[in-house]
Amino acid sequence: MKRCWQINLQTGFGGGEAYTVFLTHALEACGIVSDVVISRQAQHWHCALPASARIYEVDTTDQIPSLLPREKSWILSHGGLVENLALSLADRHCLTGIAHMPLYGRRADGFVHHHRIYGVSAYVRDSLLSFLRADQVYPEPLYGIARIDGTSTKTLLRQQSRYDWDRRKVRDRVLGYLEPVIEPLMPRPTWQKRDGITLGIVSRLTPIKQFPRLFSLLVPQLLARREFNLEIFGAGGYASVRDLSEVLAPLKKRVRYWGHQKDVGTVYGVLDYLLTGLPEKEALGLNVIEAQACGLPVLAVHAPPFTETILPKETGMFYRDPREDDGADFLRALDALATRPQFFSNCSEIKQHLERFTADAFKNRIATLLSDPLLTFLAVQS
Repeated sequence: MKRCWQINLQTGFGGGEAYTVFLTHALEACGIVSDVVISRQAQHWHCALPASARIYEVDTTDQIPSLLPREKSWILSHGGLVENLALSLADRHCLTGIAHMPLYGRRADGFVHHHRIYGVSAYVRDSLLSFLRADQVYPEPLYGIARIDGTSTKTLLRQQSRYDWDRRKVRDRVLGYLEPVIEPLMPRPTWQKRDGITLGIVSRLTPIKQFPRLFSLLVPQLLARREFNLEIFGAGGYASVRDLSEVLAPLKKRVRYWGHQKDVGTVYGVLDYLLTGLPEKEALGLNVIEAQACGLPVLAVHAPPFTETILPKETGMFYRDPREDDGADFLRALDALATRPQFFSNCSEIKQHLERFTADAFKNRIATLLSDPLLTFLAVQS
């Protein structure tokens, strides 16, 4: 049996973990079964991965080499690896990795010993080429897919906690234990659309999105256009939520927090426009391609990687980076959106654009990847 050993030691479940799931399905469709090494603290994998995948739990990276077979195997890490582990694996196996984040502003050390690294967008691939050898970097971007589970518009959206507690931090552990005690006493309203135009955030509230910095520049423009409301679907750590709440405070009741929602298809269906974060720390933006697949136009800064995933004037609208003009072009975009422009009108062009982010297209990219001479040893595995 042809196998791939995937390593994903993240304890949370974000875009990289969603990518791991649909990658495992695509590999299975191409005749490759996955052995997935995970952190013992991340129990979500057991219900997320296909039944064919074998899961191995570890407490430390030192336990990984002993799990692997002695014969040469395909190792695929999600993100970089610590040097001693990477050296150990690269010496005996075919070590590859997926870069889920651009390397700009980050260290490339975790990928130095990999034989091949795959970027999830051209933007990420180009960042790899800036720091690593060209022969290490796979030339084609491995774009993710718009995989929407539970797209029924009958789902009732109820407000959930806006916090995603980091159990490694003492403060978060304490507050995380207290929240379930307080939660039953808190009101949990259900979704009702308000008058006006609805801008939505559908994302984990993480530092890479830079939402506090973004809204420090956009809030004055939103105050000037009172017909726009902001609905936030997603959760984050205490500091991320605190900083965002402080910046958005001038908008008062025009902002609502809904926490993490399982049925994002329904969420996209109740919004008028999806609003992204700042671009340079983004890798691709699965929420951007999901929204477009659901027919929801996207409002984003005119920069990579969003320029790879949004078809201007058809599936979304760009505005100039507000750090360059203090949000003046964002105000222009709001005025344009207030006229309710028509999006998704060019059916053939949009279909061609969105087909790049389908499960079939992703499977074809994986099938092409498997023809890489680096992986020819897989052909002799039975």
